[in-house]
Amino acid sequence: MKRREFITLFGGAAAVATSPLTALTQERVRLIGVLMAGSDGRDQPAQTRIAAFRSVLQELGWSENRNVRFEIRWAGGDVGRTRAFAAELAAMAPDVILAGGTTAIAMLKQATSSVPLVFVVVNDPVAQGFVASIAHPGGNITGFSYIDYSVIGKALQLLKQVAPNLSRVGFMFNPDAYPYYETYLKSLGEERQGFDLVPLRVHSDDEIKRAFASLAATPGAGIMAPPEPFTSSRRKLIVDLAAEYRLPGSYGLRDYVTDGGMMCYAPNILEIYQRSAAYVDRVLKGAKPADLPVQAPSRFELTINLKVAKALGLDIPPGVLAIADEVLE
Repeated sequence: MKRREFITLFGGAAAVATSPLTALTQERVRLIGVLMAGSDGRDQPAQTRIAAFRSVLQELGWSENRNVRFEIRWAGGDVGRTRAFAAELAAMAPDVILAGGTTAIAMLKQATSSVPLVFVVVNDPVAQGFVASIAHPGGNITGFSYIDYSVIGKALQLLKQVAPNLSRVGFMFNPDAYPYYETYLKSLGEERQGFDLVPLRVHSDDEIKRAFASLAATPGAGIMAPPEPFTSSRRKLIVDLAAEYRLPGSYGLRDYVTDGGMMCYAPNILEIYQRSAAYVDRVLKGAKPADLPVQAPSRFELTINLKVAKALGLDIPPGVLAIADEVLE
């Protein structure tokens, strides 16, 4: 055999011998999109949730700069931005998108029927038409629900126990960001908690301010801000106005209480984001959202800001304190 032929043959054999190792070290990098409807990039609680989600993914073997990368968009409670970001992420054709909030999954559902979508913090996803059923979601969507309306009812009951003189509670939400609360108010019927529940439909900071002024004009008023992206992104304004007008309030996210709101009864939202990582992991490994049942919250927590209650002249009943999971002083 000629020397040149021998070298060529040897070189080809070496390439064949090393190709499996090369394949192992060149793992395909997956793309995960994240759309946060109710938060902007400066919101620390939301940043903490995304960090927890990414941490669990890393524990499951998905390491950034090795086999996964992220495209994260923060809409800050703006419906138009949420719609634009949904279209942008869908056009990237990522392996999966995590949708934070009802507006996010609603816009993503419009933007794509092929990219796998995993939602978090969405109320009643069947009634809102995001999935066919809890057990068999169908299509390209599954995820983790947040609260059903019985939870709102219990939150209002607890508010009444803390502030027994309540006669009127404003129920604040943006109907553009979360129109389904209109259905809740219509179906409330005889489930009222001993006071009038008054819808406060707001679309801007000025409307929030005017709503508080109108609500506070009647004695015995209080405020309820259920979870939805527009009001959640303005929670500091809301709790500051509640303090200014001396209105006891119950809120749909713990973040309100840490920012100066009085109380919250809701699921542990950080745990939901952590649990969602397991579904994203399964999708990345080949599972279809249609085959992954929608998961409900596993933990509900009562958080009370004792300092705020005292500033309002309210004493938390011993029975309520006894069931509180967290008391801020």
